[in-house]
Amino acid sequence: MNFLGLGLPELILILVVLLLFFGKDKLPELARSIGKSVRELRAGFEKTADDLTPKEEKKGEQNPSKP
Repeated sequence: MNFLGLGLPELILILVVLLLFFGKDKLPELARSIGKSVRELRAGFEKTADDLTPKEEKKGEQNPSKP
């Protein structure tokens, strides 16, 4: 298992430090807030990408600015 260049022992050490720092009651709340933030960020990126891509013209509808 290799996640971002970290092995299993390193990931376990990070989780233990987080547990000691935040406590067992705050970790689920922290994970939920991080997940919600990532979802909102991803949705924002998708919306921005949709706004930047040109819209296809509907069939049968012509753009008056183009000949």
